[in-house]
Amino acid sequence: MDSVSAEIQSMSEPSLAGGLPELLLAVAGRVGCSDLEEVKAALTRAAFSQQSQVGAVISTGTVPENDFLHALADELGIQWREEEEVRPAENVRATFPARLALGFQILPEQGTEDPPVETGDTDGNAESRTPAETTLPLLVWDPFDLAAWQAVMHHHPGTVRVVMTTRRRLTEAVKSSYGVGAETFEELLEGRDEETLVEKEEVNVLDGEDPEASVMKFVNQILREGLQQGATDIHFEPLGHDLRIRYRIDGVLHEAPVPPRIRVLQDSVTSRLKIMASLDIAERRLPQDGRIALEHKGRPIDVRVATIPCVHGENVSLRLLGAEQFDFKRLGLEPGLERIIRGLIAIPNGIVLVTGPTGCGKSTSLYTFLSALNVKERRIVTIEDPVEHKIDGVIQIAVKPEIDLTFANALRSILRGDPNVVMIGEMRDRETVEIAIRAAQTGHLVFSTLHTNDAVGGITRLIDMGVEPFLVGSSVRAFLAQRLVRKLCPKCSKPTTVSPEELQREGFPMELLGGVRQPGGCQSCRQTGYAGRLAIMEICLMTPALQGLLQKRATGNELSEQAVRDGMIPLRNDGWRKVAMGLTSVEEVLRVTASDLAVLDE
Repeated sequence: MDSVSAEIQSMSEPSLAGGLPELLLAVAGRVGCSDLEEVKAALTRAAFSQQSQVGAVISTGTVPENDFLHALADELGIQWREEEEVRPAENVRATFPARLALGFQILPEQGTEDPPVETGDTDGNAESRTPAETTLPLLVWDPFDLAAWQAVMHHHPGTVRVVMTTRRRLTEAVKSSYGVGAETFEELLEGRDEETLVEKEEVNVLDGEDPEASVMKFVNQILREGLQQGATDIHFEPLGHDLRIRYRIDGVLHEAPVPPRIRVLQDSVTSRLKIMASLDIAERRLPQDGRIALEHKGRPIDVRVATIPCVHGENVSLRLLGAEQFDFKRLGLEPGLERIIRGLIAIPNGIVLVTGPTGCGKSTSLYTFLSALNVKERRIVTIEDPVEHKIDGVIQIAVKPEIDLTFANALRSILRGDPNVVMIGEMRDRETVEIAIRAAQTGHLVFSTLHTNDAVGGITRLIDMGVEPFLVGSSVRAFLAQRLVRKLCPKCSKPTTVSPEELQREGFPMELLGGVRQPGGCQSCRQTGYAGRLAIMEICLMTPALQGLLQKRATGNELSEQAVRDGMIPLRNDGWRKVAMGLTSVEEVLRVTASDLAVLDE
C-alpha cells in the first residue's frame, strides 16, 4: 500500500469498518433522495454481490446523480471538477494503459507530474518506473473502487491524488482520449511487431486464433458505439497512413476517436466486416454489397454493407437500419400538411411521388404512408432496391438485376397479383414510369420516388423521361418534395443573436420573428446544439390549372408560379415556420434549401 496515498487509504476505512453504507445514505438524504429505503436495499445488494456501492445508489434513480457525486466529494474532502473543467493529461495514451482507463473509468488529469512511463507491454509492466515521490492526479467518479486502486498501484509506484467529476463526463473523456475499443486494440498488439502483424493478418484472415477473436471484439465495439450514439451510417476509410472511422449522426459526419496505429489492423477489420456480411474476402478489386444481422439491447438491427476498392485499400460503408415504428408523428408535420397527405393516401388510385436528393427521408415518408394504409382489407406490394425496413403484412420484393428482376419486370408481374397499393422504390427509366401510369389508370394507388430538387421538378423530370404531359396530368395526384433538418437540442437552445435585418436579407418573414432560436451546445447533444431531425415539405397538388399548363407545355417557372397560386407552400417557407416554432435554426433551413434559391427568388 506504500504507493497509494493516505487519501485513498482513509477513504477505504469506512468500507472496511462497515460505515460506507451509512455515509452514502446520509449524502443521498442531503441531496434530496426520494426513497431512502430503496437506496438502503440497493446498498445491501451491492455489498453482498461485491459491486460498486456508489453505483448502486445512482442506479436507483432516486438521487440527482451529479449532485450526489459532488456532495460525496465534499464529504470526503476530495477536489471536484465540473464537467467543463475536466482536462485529460497530455499524451495520456502513452503514459497510462487503456485497459485501466477503460476498464475502471479512471483518467489521469492534466498537470500530471510524472514523466512518460516506459511500458514494455500494454499491461504497464515497465522496466523504468516513475520516481516514488511523484503524484498522479486521477479523475474518478467512484472513489471506493478498490479493484481500480489495486490496478493503479501496480502501474504507478508513486502517490495518487484523487479528483472527482461526473460519471458522464469522465466516460466521455476516457472514450475521446483512447478511442473506441482501445483496450482490445492493446491486447491484440501486445508483444507483436507491426509489420509481422500486418503480414500475418494478410495471410490468415480466417484463422480462429486469439488475435482474430480480438479483431471481432474490436469491430463489435465500434458498431456498438455507433448504435449508442444514434448513427445511421458508419464509414471505415483507409487513408494510407491511417484508418479513419466516421459516424453519420443526424445527417452530419463525425470522426470517431480511434487508437493510434489502427492502420496495422486495417485489413483485419475489413476482412472481419466482409465475413460478417457473407462477402468474398479474397475479392478486393470489385465493389461488393451485403447485409449483416445484429442485435443490440434486444433490438434487431439490419446493416447494409457496401465495399469500394480505393487506392489505399477497401472502403467499407455500413447503413444501420433498426426495427422502427413509422407514424405521422415521427415526421413532425404541421396539421395542415398532414391533413393534405392523409387525403392523398386515401384516394383509390393515382400516383403520389416523393422527391428529393439521397438521404432526405423519402423512404421514411413512404414507409409511413404504407404503415397508415396497412390493414387486412388492403393488399400492399413493394418493389425496392434494397428492402430497407420490413413491414408486417406487406409483400416486399427486392430487385435483382443480375437475374433480370428489375423494377419494370417486377411491376408487370405484381400487377397480375391483384394489389391495391404498389410502392416502387424509384422511377429510374421510362419503362417503369409507363407501367406505373397504366397501373394508376387501372385502379391502383402507386407510390414512388424521384431525384429532383423540388416538387415541380418532378413534373419536368417525367416529361424529360419521355412521358406525355397529358399522362402526367391525368395519373399523378401530387408531388411531395422534402428535406431533413436537424432539431435544436431542447436542453441548450437559446434565443437567436442574429439581427432582424440579417434575417430579413435571408428572406425570413418578420411576422414570425418572435420564436427564433439558435443552437447552444451541451453534453446531451455532443456540443452540436442539435438532437434528432424532422422533415420540411412542399406539396404540389395536380390541380386543373396545372393540368392546363401541362397541355400547353409550360416552363418549369410557370408551373412553379401556378403551384404557389394553387396553395403550395415552398420548402423554405415551411422551414421558416419550423424556425418560428423553435424546432430548428435559420442556418439549418438555409443549409438544406440552398439549391432552391433561384426558384424562390423568382
